[in-house]
Order: sequence, then structure tokens, then C-alpha cells
Amino acid sequence: MRKVYCAIIISLFITSAFAQNVAVVNGKPISNKEFMWVYKKNHSGNGNAAYEDLQAYLDLYINFKLKVLEAKELGLDKDTAYLSEVKNYEHALRTQKRISKTKPEYLFIMNEYKDAVLMFNISEIKIWNQAQSDENRLRIFYDKNKSVYLQSSFEEVRGQVVTDYQQELENEWIKELRKKYPVKINQDEIRKLAKL
Repeated sequence: MRKVYCAIIISLFITSAFAQNVAVVNGKPISNKEFMWVYKKNHSGNGNAAYEDLQAYLDLYINFKLKVLEAKELGLDKDTAYLSEVKNYEHALRTQKRISKTKPEYLFIMNEYKDAVLMFNISEIKIWNQAQSDENRLRIFYDKNKSVYLQSSFEEVRGQVVTDYQQELENEWIKELRKKYPVKINQDEIRKLAKL
């Protein structure tokens, strides 16, 4: 009986904790507060959004979190250049004295900065460097998609080919990440946050 009671309590705790989150990525929650802070910050402070808009933005945010997770798994968060950059940013943030270190917003700002640098670093490795440096793969991509470039030569449209190839690499990478790391989305919480 005690085991059943404990299992019920644990289940209720997990359900209650999930209710406060819009998603869980590989066991790490994305709280509704964090998500709405990021959403408002990137939408001119406007938190009034339709369910579809929040869902679409959450999808992008989850992709961002997956890239950060991959960067951490590769140990990029232990890199001395990264640690130094984060330390310098934190020092600059403190010297501005616009926001107290004890406010929740400070933590959001610092976490966002740390994650953004990791996302940039891993994207550079996985996508940008590959697309810029592998001329052979670019030409193969161009040949495979020649009809898109309206009979232009590779040299004439190389910039667009690089951009398109980067997008293909990104799409493939996101598919891999979503297979590798479990993602749970709390549709009920997104509906509660939707204003329209």
C-alpha cells in the first residue's frame, strides 16, 4: 500500500510540475515564465499571441534548446574561450546596474546569453563551416537543385547555394536532434498562455 501511495504522490508531483511548463526537452523543463519572457522580448514586449503563434515560436525555441543541449554534450560549455566570454558578459551586465542579480530577469538574461553563445558555436561547427568550406558538397547540392537556380551557373549563384545548403544541413540536424532527445510539449499550458 505504501508503494502505491508513493507512486501516486510522485505521479501527482510530476503532473503538477509539468503543468507549469510549456515543454520538457530531454528531461529539462521550459517553464511558461521563461518561454513568455523570451517570446515577449522577441515580440516588442507583446505577450498577446494566438495559440498558433505561440506553438510556432515554441517549436523554434525547442530547436534552439536542442542545439544548446548538443553543444553541452560535446563539451563546448567547458571551453575556456566560452567561459571567458560568459564571465565578461556577466561583468558588463553587473556594471550597468540596470538589473539586480537577485531578480529572476537577471537569471533569464544570463541563461539566454550562455545558451545563445553555445548555439552560435555549435551552429558554426555543424552548419556554417561545412557549407562554406566544402566546395564539393556545394556543387553536388547545386547540381541536385539546378532547376531552382534558373539556369544560372554555380559561380553566379554560389551565395544562394551556400544559404540553401545551410538550410538543408540545419533541417537534417534538427531531425537528428529530435530523434536523439525526447521532447514533450504541454499543449494545455500553451492554450492557457494564448490570448487570442
